[in-house]
Amino acid sequence: MTIRVLIADDQELVRTGLSMILGAQPDIEVVGQASDGNEAVALAQSLRPDVCLFDIRMPGLDGIEATKAIAGPGVENPMAVVIITTFDLDEYVYAALRAGARGFLLKDAGSALLGQAVRAAADGDALIAPNVTVRLLEAFAGAAPAEQSAPPAQPIEPLTHREEEVLAKVAVGLSNGEIASELFITLSTVKTHLASLMSKIGARNRVELAIWAHQTRPISDRP
Repeated sequence: MTIRVLIADDQELVRTGLSMILGAQPDIEVVGQASDGNEAVALAQSLRPDVCLFDIRMPGLDGIEATKAIAGPGVENPMAVVIITTFDLDEYVYAALRAGARGFLLKDAGSALLGQAVRAAADGDALIAPNVTVRLLEAFAGAAPAEQSAPPAQPIEPLTHREEEVLAKVAVGLSNGEIASELFITLSTVKTHLASLMSKIGARNRVELAIWAHQTRPISDRP
């Protein structure tokens, strides 16, 4: 099954490079390119790609608002969005994750990680670049915008010990396969624990799980 991808970035060279990298992979097809957020939203709504790859800073409608328009709270049939950006402690990255993005990568992530992120998003999963996960989430969990400053909600039911272990692995950017390997459990068991965590915490995806973990769990509590 071919994964259909829409790329949005205001730099033509970046769009071309991403398109070439993804287009060279046998299971991925780039079906559209946009140079700004408004065009990205319009193309996403008309093409209904499997994954949208958005830059965070674009003219007109930025990547945050574009993400919110197609994947935010209250959106019917939300699409999968992966943010790809230059990491510089940009406050908009936190807002993009809260707007519904499933994950993010740096623009120098490399073709292998880029492909993994697209496949994860298409599969309903999410991938956050492991080398920046802790740095980004801790920075923005501690310095979130004013509208996000309320204390995080507590789980409706206490987390089990295994759920705490899985949550800790999600918080440092591990994939489902990596979590299964480190905790010596099956992939299906990981998915079951993630579904339970999302239900208890009220998270829509593993990105929100990671943010919640960084807001509520001391670093020393994480394996």
